Amino acid sequence: MAEVIVDVLISTADLSARLSSPAAPLVFDCTTFLRPRPEGGFTIETGRRLYDERGHIPGAVLLDLQADLSDPASKLRFTAPRPDTLARAFADKGIGDDSDVVLYCDGDIWWATRVWWLLWSIGFDRAAVLDGGLKKWMAEGRPLEKAARTYPPAALTARPRAEAFVDKQGVLAALDDNNAVVVNCLRPEQHDGSSPVHYGRPGHIAGSLNVPAAGLFNPDNTFKSPAELAKIFETVDARDGRRVVAYCGGGIAATGDAFALKAVLGHRDVTVYDNSLQEWATDPSLPMATAGR
Repeated sequence: MAEVIVDVLISTADLSARLSSPAAPLVFDCTTFLRPRPEGGFTIETGRRLYDERGHIPGAVLLDLQADLSDPASKLRFTAPRPDTLARAFADKGIGDDSDVVLYCDGDIWWATRVWWLLWSIGFDRAAVLDGGLKKWMAEGRPLEKAARTYPPAALTARPRAEAFVDKQGVLAALDDNNAVVVNCLRPEQHDGSSPVHYGRPGHIAGSLNVPAAGLFNPDNTFKSPAELAKIFETVDARDGRRVVAYCGGGIAATGDAFALKAVLGHRDVTVYDNSLQEWATDPSLPMATAGR
Protein backbone atom coordinates (compact mmCIF):
# COMPACT_ATOMS: atom_id res chain seq x y z
CA MET A 1 0.00 0.00 0.00
CA ALA A 2 1.25 3.48 -0.88
CA GLU A 3 2.75 5.59 1.90
CA VAL A 4 1.06 8.99 1.66
CA ILE A 5 3.16 11.89 2.89
CA VAL A 6 0.78 14.64 3.99
CA ASP A 7 1.06 18.39 3.55
CA VAL A 8 3.80 18.24 0.94
CA LEU A 9 2.14 20.94 -1.15
CA ILE A 10 0.84 24.26 0.14
CA SER A 11 -1.35 26.59 -1.89
CA THR A 12 -0.58 30.26 -2.36
CA ALA A 13 -3.75 31.14 -0.44
CA ASP A 14 -2.79 28.94 2.50
CA LEU A 15 0.74 30.32 2.64
CA SER A 16 -0.55 33.89 2.48
CA ALA A 17 -2.83 33.20 5.45
CA ARG A 18 -0.09 31.47 7.44
CA LEU A 19 2.43 34.27 6.95
CA SER A 20 0.36 36.52 9.18
CA SER A 21 -0.10 33.93 11.91
CA PRO A 22 2.05 33.58 15.05
CA ALA A 23 3.14 30.15 13.81
CA ALA A 24 4.33 31.32 10.41
CA PRO A 25 6.56 28.81 8.61
CA LEU A 26 10.13 29.42 7.55
CA VAL A 27 10.02 30.32 3.86
CA PHE A 28 12.93 29.74 1.48
CA ASP A 29 13.46 30.99 -2.05
CA CYS A 30 15.26 28.19 -3.92
CA THR A 31 15.48 29.94 -7.29
CA THR A 32 18.37 28.80 -9.46
CA PHE A 33 18.95 28.94 -13.21
CA LEU A 34 21.12 26.61 -15.27
CA ARG A 35 22.01 28.42 -18.50
CA PRO A 36 23.40 26.48 -21.49
CA ARG A 37 26.51 28.12 -22.96
CA PRO A 38 26.80 28.44 -26.76
CA GLU A 39 30.18 26.71 -26.70
CA GLY A 40 28.80 23.88 -24.57
CA GLY A 41 28.45 23.32 -20.85
CA PHE A 42 26.34 25.29 -18.43
CA THR A 43 26.47 28.34 -16.19
CA ILE A 44 24.84 28.28 -12.77
CA GLU A 45 22.99 31.49 -11.90
CA THR A 46 21.55 31.99 -8.44
CA GLY A 47 18.32 33.82 -7.75
CA ARG A 48 20.16 36.60 -5.89
CA ARG A 49 19.54 39.38 -8.43
CA LEU A 50 15.80 38.69 -8.67
CA TYR A 51 15.56 38.24 -4.89
CA ASP A 52 17.13 41.66 -4.33
CA GLU A 53 15.78 43.67 -7.26
CA ARG A 54 12.34 42.31 -8.04
CA GLY A 55 11.64 41.01 -4.57
CA HIS A 56 10.56 37.81 -2.88
CA ILE A 57 7.75 36.43 -0.78
CA PRO A 58 7.72 38.39 2.51
CA GLY A 59 10.06 36.85 5.06
CA ALA A 60 11.70 34.47 2.60
CA VAL A 61 15.39 33.62 2.89
CA LEU A 62 17.39 32.90 -0.25
CA LEU A 63 19.07 29.51 -0.58
CA ASP A 64 22.02 29.11 -2.94
CA LEU A 65 21.74 25.50 -4.02
CA GLN A 66 25.26 25.17 -5.39
CA ALA A 67 27.09 27.18 -2.71
CA ASP A 68 25.03 26.21 0.34
CA LEU A 69 23.66 22.73 -0.34
CA SER A 70 26.10 20.96 -2.68
CA ASP A 71 29.34 19.11 -2.06
CA PRO A 72 32.24 21.53 -2.70
CA ALA A 73 34.61 18.60 -3.19
CA SER A 74 32.63 17.20 -6.12
CA LYS A 75 33.65 18.08 -9.67
CA LEU A 76 29.99 17.77 -10.67
CA ARG A 77 27.19 20.29 -10.17
CA PHE A 78 24.75 19.99 -7.28
CA THR A 79 26.11 16.76 -5.79
CA ALA A 80 24.43 16.14 -2.44
CA PRO A 81 26.77 16.51 0.56
CA ARG A 82 27.08 13.90 3.30
CA PRO A 83 23.96 13.83 5.50
CA ASP A 84 25.66 15.34 8.55
CA THR A 85 27.14 18.14 6.43
CA LEU A 86 23.79 18.77 4.82
CA ALA A 87 22.03 18.90 8.18
CA ARG A 88 24.52 21.49 9.44
CA ALA A 89 24.02 23.58 6.29
CA PHE A 90 20.25 23.60 6.75
CA ALA A 91 20.61 24.32 10.46
CA ASP A 92 22.84 27.30 9.65
CA LYS A 93 19.96 28.64 7.54
CA GLY A 94 17.59 28.34 10.50
CA ILE A 95 15.92 24.95 9.98
CA GLY A 96 15.55 22.96 13.20
CA ASP A 97 13.95 19.65 14.07
CA ASP A 98 10.60 21.29 14.82
CA SER A 99 10.57 23.89 12.05
CA ASP A 100 7.76 24.12 9.51
CA VAL A 101 9.30 24.93 6.14
CA VAL A 102 7.90 26.17 2.83
CA LEU A 103 10.06 26.01 -0.30
CA TYR A 104 9.42 27.90 -3.51
CA CYS A 105 11.24 29.12 -6.59
CA ASP A 106 10.81 31.18 -9.70
CA GLY A 107 10.57 29.28 -12.95
CA ASP A 108 10.78 25.50 -12.90
CA ILE A 109 9.40 24.03 -9.67
CA TRP A 110 12.04 21.32 -9.53
CA TRP A 111 14.55 23.68 -7.95
CA ALA A 112 12.24 23.68 -4.92
CA THR A 113 11.62 19.93 -5.11
CA ARG A 114 15.39 19.42 -5.14
CA VAL A 115 15.66 21.14 -1.79
CA TRP A 116 12.62 19.19 -0.51
CA TRP A 117 14.32 15.94 -1.58
CA LEU A 118 17.55 16.94 0.15
CA LEU A 119 15.63 17.58 3.37
CA TRP A 120 13.72 14.31 3.01
CA SER A 121 17.03 12.48 2.43
CA ILE A 122 18.19 13.46 5.93
CA GLY A 123 14.92 12.49 7.59
CA PHE A 124 13.22 15.90 7.74
CA ASP A 125 9.48 15.61 7.09
CA ARG A 126 8.17 19.09 7.87
CA ALA A 127 8.76 20.74 4.47
CA ALA A 128 6.19 21.69 1.85
CA VAL A 129 6.57 23.00 -1.69
CA LEU A 130 4.58 26.06 -2.71
CA ASP A 131 2.22 24.78 -5.40
CA GLY A 132 2.56 27.09 -8.39
CA GLY A 133 5.70 28.71 -7.01
CA LEU A 134 6.47 32.38 -7.37
CA LYS A 135 4.82 32.46 -10.81
CA LYS A 136 1.38 31.81 -9.32
CA TRP A 137 2.03 34.02 -6.29
CA MET A 138 2.82 36.98 -8.54
CA ALA A 139 0.01 36.24 -11.01
CA GLU A 140 -2.43 36.57 -8.12
CA GLY A 141 -1.02 39.97 -7.19
CA ARG A 142 0.30 38.83 -3.81
CA PRO A 143 2.93 41.01 -2.11
CA LEU A 144 6.69 40.90 -2.51
CA GLU A 145 9.40 42.55 -0.44
CA LYS A 146 13.01 43.41 -1.22
CA ALA A 147 14.57 43.37 2.25
CA ALA A 148 17.13 40.57 2.62
CA ARG A 149 16.13 38.12 5.34
CA THR A 150 17.90 35.59 7.51
CA TYR A 151 16.80 33.19 10.24
CA PRO A 152 18.82 32.46 13.39
CA PRO A 153 20.75 29.17 13.32
CA ALA A 154 18.97 26.13 14.72
CA ALA A 155 19.72 22.50 15.61
CA LEU A 156 18.80 19.85 13.04
CA THR A 157 19.32 16.14 13.55
CA ALA A 158 20.32 14.08 10.51
CA ARG A 159 18.37 10.83 10.17
CA PRO A 160 19.70 9.68 6.81
CA ARG A 161 17.54 7.83 4.33
CA ALA A 162 20.09 5.95 2.26
CA GLU A 163 17.39 5.09 -0.27
CA ALA A 164 17.00 8.71 -1.38
CA PHE A 165 19.92 8.62 -3.82
CA VAL A 166 21.59 6.03 -6.00
CA ASP A 167 24.90 5.98 -7.90
CA LYS A 168 25.66 4.69 -11.39
CA GLN A 169 26.07 1.15 -10.11
CA GLY A 170 22.56 1.35 -8.73
CA VAL A 171 21.30 2.50 -12.13
CA LEU A 172 23.01 -0.41 -13.87
CA ALA A 173 21.42 -2.78 -11.36
CA ALA A 174 17.98 -1.26 -11.98
CA LEU A 175 18.38 -1.67 -15.74
CA ASP A 176 18.83 -5.40 -15.18
CA ASP A 177 15.90 -5.65 -12.75
CA ASN A 178 12.52 -6.57 -14.23
CA ASN A 179 10.82 -4.97 -11.24
CA ALA A 180 12.50 -1.61 -11.76
CA VAL A 181 12.10 1.24 -14.23
CA VAL A 182 14.69 3.94 -14.96
CA VAL A 183 13.01 7.23 -15.85
CA ASN A 184 14.56 10.16 -17.71
CA CYS A 185 12.93 13.37 -16.51
CA LEU A 186 14.36 15.66 -19.20
CA ARG A 187 12.33 17.04 -22.11
CA PRO A 188 11.52 14.73 -25.05
CA GLU A 189 14.01 16.40 -27.40
CA GLN A 190 16.80 15.79 -24.91
CA HIS A 191 15.68 12.19 -24.41
CA ASP A 192 15.69 11.41 -28.12
CA GLY A 193 18.95 13.25 -28.75
CA SER A 194 17.59 15.87 -31.16
CA SER A 195 18.32 18.79 -28.82
CA PRO A 196 21.67 20.59 -29.15
CA VAL A 197 21.71 20.80 -25.34
CA HIS A 198 23.21 17.69 -23.78
CA TYR A 199 25.60 16.62 -21.04
CA GLY A 200 28.48 15.10 -23.00
CA ARG A 201 26.67 12.70 -25.32
CA PRO A 202 23.15 13.30 -26.71
CA GLY A 203 20.25 11.06 -25.81
CA HIS A 204 19.39 9.00 -22.75
CA ILE A 205 20.56 6.10 -20.65
CA ALA A 206 19.94 3.04 -22.81
CA GLY A 207 16.90 1.20 -21.51
CA SER A 208 15.38 4.20 -19.73
CA LEU A 209 11.94 5.67 -20.43
CA ASN A 210 10.89 9.31 -20.64
CA VAL A 211 8.53 11.10 -18.24
CA PRO A 212 9.49 14.78 -18.56
CA ALA A 213 9.20 16.73 -15.34
CA ALA A 214 7.86 19.63 -17.40
CA GLY A 215 4.77 17.55 -18.20
CA LEU A 216 3.71 17.19 -14.55
CA PHE A 217 2.41 20.76 -14.22
CA ASN A 218 -0.63 22.80 -15.15
CA PRO A 219 -0.28 26.12 -17.02
CA ASP A 220 -0.33 28.00 -13.70
CA ASN A 221 2.72 26.00 -12.53
CA THR A 222 0.74 23.89 -10.05
CA PHE A 223 1.13 20.13 -10.02
CA LYS A 224 -1.47 18.17 -11.93
CA SER A 225 -3.98 16.24 -9.84
CA PRO A 226 -2.94 12.93 -8.29
CA ALA A 227 -5.20 11.09 -10.75
CA GLU A 228 -3.55 12.84 -13.70
CA LEU A 229 -0.06 12.20 -12.33
CA ALA A 230 -0.85 8.53 -11.81
CA LYS A 231 -1.95 8.21 -15.45
CA ILE A 232 1.25 9.86 -16.65
CA PHE A 233 3.43 7.42 -14.74
CA GLU A 234 1.29 4.47 -15.79
CA THR A 235 2.54 5.05 -19.35
CA VAL A 236 5.96 3.73 -18.29
CA ASP A 237 4.56 1.23 -15.75
CA ALA A 238 6.04 3.25 -12.86
CA ARG A 239 3.48 1.89 -10.44
CA ASP A 240 3.77 1.48 -6.70
CA GLY A 241 5.58 -1.76 -5.96
CA ARG A 242 8.15 -1.22 -8.71
CA ARG A 243 11.46 0.47 -8.05
CA VAL A 244 11.72 3.81 -9.85
CA VAL A 245 15.10 5.41 -10.51
CA ALA A 246 14.71 9.02 -11.68
CA TYR A 247 17.48 10.91 -13.44
CA CYS A 248 18.01 14.02 -15.54
CA GLY A 249 21.06 16.15 -16.31
CA GLY A 250 22.25 16.83 -12.77
CA GLY A 251 19.71 15.47 -10.28
CA ILE A 252 17.37 18.50 -10.33
CA ALA A 253 14.46 17.84 -12.71
CA ALA A 254 14.60 14.23 -11.52
CA THR A 255 13.34 15.39 -8.14
CA GLY A 256 10.20 16.76 -9.83
CA ASP A 257 9.25 13.23 -10.87
CA ALA A 258 10.53 11.72 -7.62
CA PHE A 259 8.54 14.23 -5.54
CA ALA A 260 5.37 13.53 -7.54
CA LEU A 261 5.79 9.78 -7.11
CA LYS A 262 6.96 9.69 -3.50
CA ALA A 263 5.33 12.67 -1.85
CA VAL A 264 2.15 13.20 -3.86
CA LEU A 265 1.31 9.63 -4.94
CA GLY A 266 2.93 7.84 -2.01
CA HIS A 267 5.04 5.35 -3.94
CA ARG A 268 7.41 3.53 -1.63
CA ASP A 269 10.49 2.72 -3.72
CA VAL A 270 11.67 5.89 -5.48
CA THR A 271 15.24 7.09 -5.74
CA VAL A 272 17.22 9.77 -7.61
CA TYR A 273 20.42 9.20 -9.55
CA ASP A 274 22.16 12.18 -8.06
CA ASN A 275 24.90 12.86 -10.62
CA SER A 276 22.70 11.82 -13.55
CA LEU A 277 23.81 12.46 -17.14
CA GLN A 278 26.59 14.87 -16.21
CA GLU A 279 28.36 11.76 -14.91
CA TRP A 280 26.86 9.03 -17.10
CA ALA A 281 27.16 10.77 -20.48
CA THR A 282 30.83 11.59 -19.96
CA ASP A 283 31.75 7.95 -19.26
CA PRO A 284 32.05 6.15 -22.64
CA SER A 285 31.76 2.77 -20.94
CA LEU A 286 28.15 3.50 -19.94
CA PRO A 287 25.40 2.88 -22.53
CA MET A 288 23.51 5.74 -24.16
CA ALA A 289 20.80 5.70 -26.82
CA THR A 290 18.97 8.15 -29.08
CA ALA A 291 15.68 7.95 -30.96
CA GLY A 292 17.33 6.29 -33.91
CA ARG A 293 19.08 3.54 -32.02
